[in-house]
Amino acid sequence: MVNTGLLSGSKSVKITFQLPYFTHWGQSLLVCGSVSVLGSWNVKKGVLLTPIHQGAELIWSGSITVPKGFQCQYQYYVVDDNRNVLRSEMGKRRELVLPEGIQSGQEIEFRDLWQTGSDGIPFRSAFRDVIFRQSWDPSKEAAAIEANNSKFELEAESIVILFRINCPSIEKDTSICVIGSHEKLGKWKPENGLKLRYCGKSMWQAECLMKRSDFPIRYRYCKYGGAGNVSIENGPNREVSISSSRSEAKYICLSDSMMRETPWRGAGVAIPMFSVRSECDLGVGEFLDLKLLVDWAVASGFHLVQLLPINDTSVHRMWWDSYPYSSLSVFALHPLYLRVQALSKNIPKEIKEEIEKAKQQLDLKDVDYEATMAAKLSIAKKIFDLEKDAILNSSSFKEFFAENEGWLKPYAAFCFLRDFFETSDRTQWGCFAHYSEDKLEKLVSKESLHYEIICFQYYIQYHLHLQLSEAAEYARKKRVVLKGDLPIGVDRNSVDTWVYPNLFRMNTSTGAPPDYFDKNGQNWGFPTYNWEEMSKDNYGWWRARLTQMAKYFTAYRIDHILGFFRIWELPDHAATGLVGKFRPSIPLSQEELEREGIWDFNRLSRPYIRQGLLQQKFGAAWAFVATTFLNEYEKNCYEFKEDCNTEKKVVSKLKSCAESSLLLESEDKLRRTLFDLLQNIVLIQDPEDPRKFYPRFNLEDTSSFKDLDDKSKNVLKRLYYDYYFHRQENLWRENALKTLPVLLNSSDMLACGEDLGLIPSCVHPVMQELGLVGLRIQRMPNEPGLEFGIPSQYSYMTVCAPSCHDCSTLRAWWEEDEDRRLRYFKNVVESDELPPDRCTPEVAHFVIRQHVEAPSMLAIFPLQDLLALKEEYTTRPATEETINDPTNPKHYWRYRVHATLESLNKDTELKTIIKDLVRWGGRSFPPDETEVSSSSASGSNSDKERLASSMEKISLPSK
Repeated sequence: MVNTGLLSGSKSVKITFQLPYFTHWGQSLLVCGSVSVLGSWNVKKGVLLTPIHQGAELIWSGSITVPKGFQCQYQYYVVDDNRNVLRSEMGKRRELVLPEGIQSGQEIEFRDLWQTGSDGIPFRSAFRDVIFRQSWDPSKEAAAIEANNSKFELEAESIVILFRINCPSIEKDTSICVIGSHEKLGKWKPENGLKLRYCGKSMWQAECLMKRSDFPIRYRYCKYGGAGNVSIENGPNREVSISSSRSEAKYICLSDSMMRETPWRGAGVAIPMFSVRSECDLGVGEFLDLKLLVDWAVASGFHLVQLLPINDTSVHRMWWDSYPYSSLSVFALHPLYLRVQALSKNIPKEIKEEIEKAKQQLDLKDVDYEATMAAKLSIAKKIFDLEKDAILNSSSFKEFFAENEGWLKPYAAFCFLRDFFETSDRTQWGCFAHYSEDKLEKLVSKESLHYEIICFQYYIQYHLHLQLSEAAEYARKKRVVLKGDLPIGVDRNSVDTWVYPNLFRMNTSTGAPPDYFDKNGQNWGFPTYNWEEMSKDNYGWWRARLTQMAKYFTAYRIDHILGFFRIWELPDHAATGLVGKFRPSIPLSQEELEREGIWDFNRLSRPYIRQGLLQQKFGAAWAFVATTFLNEYEKNCYEFKEDCNTEKKVVSKLKSCAESSLLLESEDKLRRTLFDLLQNIVLIQDPEDPRKFYPRFNLEDTSSFKDLDDKSKNVLKRLYYDYYFHRQENLWRENALKTLPVLLNSSDMLACGEDLGLIPSCVHPVMQELGLVGLRIQRMPNEPGLEFGIPSQYSYMTVCAPSCHDCSTLRAWWEEDEDRRLRYFKNVVESDELPPDRCTPEVAHFVIRQHVEAPSMLAIFPLQDLLALKEEYTTRPATEETINDPTNPKHYWRYRVHATLESLNKDTELKTIIKDLVRWGGRSFPPDETEVSSSSASGSNSDKERLASSMEKISLPSK
C-alpha cells in the first residue's frame, strides 16, 4: 500500500466518502481501512463522518487527502461516543482504487450503500460456484465494450460518473447497461444505453462524462441480450445529484450494490447420509452414493442436497455412536461412509467375495451400525495391508497429509489410545490422559511398534476425503448445492477436548430448555464452550472447522444457532435438561432478591419435599421411598441422602436397587418421580457464586412455588419473566455479534441457522443483520398464537420445510393426532369436510405445494415426505421413517430409505410430480442434461396445460 506521508495540495487527490444511513441517538458512523490515514483497521483511529440531511435521507460524509495511485481496503462502522463498535458492515471489505484518469488536485466521491449480510448472499460459493456457475467468460466482452465507450477530456464544469453494479447471475451473450433520463444513457432506451464492462467478481462498471447542468440524473440498470431481450431492474428509479454550491471538476463513483432483480428461489431434498440406500452400499449410505442422489435431485428439479453431520462419532465403538451430533472429531470424516470397493482397482477375488457376502448380510431394513462398521474396517484393513506402501508414498497422499496433519495426527493417536485402553475416557489413559505435542510425536513416530495402526487411520481418512471430494465436485458441476451440518457440540470424550481442554467447560453439559421437542428439556451431554478462551486467537478452532467443511460443502446448517447467543448450561451431574441456566446471563443477585422481600434461599433453592407430597406421588409406598432415598431433617420435611442427591446419583442408586430387587415399581417410573422431587425448586443457586440465583424454568409448575405466599409468587413471576425475556437481550445480542461474524467470514459457504425452540427477541434481528438464513417448520411456528405456520407469509431469508430430522415425518405427523388433523383441515386447508385419516398422496401434495409456493429462498423437503407423494412408497409404517426422537438421549439413528437410489432414478413418474411442483411454485431448478427439451418443441402452452392437469388431480382445496 502507498505511504500517504505528508501531502501537498498540488500532488494529492481528495477522497470523500458518502453513505446514507439512519442512526439512533448517541451513534455515529466512521470509515476505517487498511492504511494509516484510515486507522490501519484500528477503529479508534478511523475517520469520523459528519451527518447532513438531504431530503428524507441522512447522509454521512468525511474526507481524506491521498496521493495519486493510492489504493486500500475500507469498511464502515457504527460507533458510540467512545468509538466502541456497535455494528459493522458485513461481507467482503471494500476495495478502493483511484481511476486512472484522475489528476492531482481533483476530487472523487465514493457514494456507497451500507452492506448487510444479505447483500453478500449471491457471492457465497453456493451461488457463485454452483447455482450461478458460468460456463462462459463475461470478461471477453469487456475489451469490446471498453473500446466502444467514449474517450473524454475532463473539463471545468464537467463530472465523470462511474456506474458500478454487482450482478452475479447473467446469461451468455448478455451485457449490463445503464439507461436513464440523459441522452448518454439512451433516454431510457436499452439499445442506446451505456454498456458496462465486466471487471471480475460479478462487478460491472462504466464511466460517463456529464455536465453540471445535466444533474439530477435518473437511471436504472438492465440486462440486454444479443437477441434483443431486455430485463430492467425492479424498484424505483435511481438518482444521482450534486451540490449546486460547488464548481470544481470531480469524479463520482456510484457503488450501487446489487442489481435489483426478482430474488432467486430454489428447492432441495434432505436425507442423512446413513439413510441413503444404493445397490453398491454395504448396509449404509456412502459418500459416492451422493452422485446418484445428485442425479435424482437434478431430475426432480432440486438445486440442493442437505445432509446431517458426517464427522466421525466413534466414541464408544457401539451403536450409541449412531448419534451424528456427538463428534469424536470435528475434522475427521466418518469411516461408516467409506466405499471399500473404491479403495483399490486391484482387489483380490477373495476380498471381492467377502464384500459381496457382507452386502447381502447387511442389506437390512435399518442400519446395523456395529456390524457395518466392523465389516468395513475389516475389509479396509485387508486392502490396506496389500497396498499401504504404494498409497502412503504417493504424491497425492503426501499432499493430503501435509494439508491436514494438524488434526490428522491427534485423531489417529486418539483412535489408537481409545482402542488400546478400550475406552475414550482419557482419564483411564495413564500418562496420556493429558495431551502434549511431545507425547503426540512419540505416539505417531515411525519408530513406534504401532505405527502401522496409526497409518491405517491416515489411510481411511485419505480415501474418505477422495470419495467425498469426488461427490462434491460432481454436485458442483451439476449445479447442485451440497449442504452440510455444523453441530453445536462435541463429545466430552473427543479428540478436540483432549487436545484443547482449555476451550471447554468440562464440568458442565449443554442442552435445551423445555420446548416443542421435549417438555422436560434436553441434555445433550456436550461440555459448554469457554468463549473467553476461544476469543484469544479470534476463534481459531471454529475458523479451522469451517475451512475444513468448505472443502466439500457450499452451504451449511448451523445446528442450534441459539447457542451462539446463549447456551442452556446444565451441571455435569444432571441427567435431564430441565434444571439449567443460560450462559451467559445476568443472574438474580441475593441483594436484588432481598430488596424484593425474598430471603429464604434454602427453602427456594433446595428440593421442596414434604410428607404430603410423598404420599401424593407414591401412595402406600411413600414410606419405603422415604427410607431408601431421603432423610427427615425436620418433622414431615425431607431431603435426599448424600448418595442420591443428584440425578446421576439417583440413576446409579436405582440400578443397585434393581439388582437387589428392592424396587416396588418399575425403575423408569420411580426414576421420573424422583427426578420430579429433585427438580421441585424455585431458584437455582450458582455453584461458583452462592450469592447468585437463576429462576428455574417453568417454576410456576412446581409445588414449591405453589406453596408460597401470594406476594412472593408475584415477585418471583415478575423476576422470572424479566430474566427469560428482557434483561439478557443486549448481552445475548453482543455475544452473537462477537462469534457469528467470525464463522461467516471463515468461508464462502452459504450459512443457514436452525433457529427453533425458545427464541429470544434479539435473535432474528441479528440473523437478518448478518445475512443468516433462518428455518421455518410449519408445525412449529415462530408467531405467537398460531398452531400452524403460514408458508405464504414466510420472509425471503428463510428455509421452509414441512418437517425435519428431529420430528416425525409428514405422514406420521398427519396420522398421529386426529383432533390436530381436523384443526389443520379446517384452518389451513379451509375445508369443513372430514380429512382422510391417512396421509394420502393428495395430502402430501397439498402440504408440499404450500411450501414450494412460499416466498422463502429455499424449500427443503425430507426425502420421506417426498416419497409420500406416491402410494407405492407408503407401505412402510410411517412411525418407522422417523430419524430421531429428541426425548430419548440413547435413540438409535438407523433409518434407511427402503427404495434404492437406482430405482428412484428410474421412477420417472415421481420425478415428474416433484418437478411439476417446483415449476408451479416458480422456483429455479438446474438444467437436466438427460431431459429432452420437449417443452421447447411442444410450446409453452402445452407445458402449462400439463402443469395445470397435474394440479387438478389434487382434490384438496387450495387456500
